[in-house]
Amino acid sequence: MKQTLKIAVLCTFILMSLVGVKEAGSETIDFQEMETAMLKEMNLARTTPQSYASHLKEMRKYFHGKELRRPGGLPILTNEGVSALTEAIRFMEKATPVPKLRLSVGMSRGARDQVEVQGSTGSVGHGSAEGNRPHERIGLYGSWEKTVGENIAYGYAHARDAILSFIIDDGVPNRGHRRNILNPNFRVVGIACGPHPAYHTMCVIIFAGGYREKKD
Repeated sequence: MKQTLKIAVLCTFILMSLVGVKEAGSETIDFQEMETAMLKEMNLARTTPQSYASHLKEMRKYFHGKELRRPGGLPILTNEGVSALTEAIRFMEKATPVPKLRLSVGMSRGARDQVEVQGSTGSVGHGSAEGNRPHERIGLYGSWEKTVGENIAYGYAHARDAILSFIIDDGVPNRGHRRNILNPNFRVVGIACGPHPAYHTMCVIIFAGGYREKKD
């Protein structure tokens, strides 16, 4: 079967998460707990999209024009304002539930490699210092099947805030981050979170249609 690679862009989330730098920097982050929370939030969004839309609706009261002003945080100047949020709510209210993602050890190791490199160098993006892409990183620890995608969040102290931002996908015309989270063809995921010198936190999420762990 022919394998295809799908990777979402992330530049808008580097800009949006600048507000999270102060918040993340002022908290002690349990990154292992954050990884667990990331999986939980994605699976809630996938299996109960209509219910998950309620968390998006709560954000409406924090919008003032194109600025998102959450309590205790600095204002975020969004690209689309409340219109992107409204579109995301409508999408989730009509979305068909999809199966939960299964956590992969090997894929999480591939995600961890990216966290360790960027946590050391301060770089951002989907490519590694060695030029490896997501499918190549997870390929070191097993065999992926059908399709691969990747989302990266920078600057978030809380998993729900990161997942909600992916679902809104402000400034991303094809809503690629949202599509990755809700893609029914993705069944397996690798997650790794850690410190980042510029954004304080980062989380790498790699999706695949299937995955066979390499035996040690």
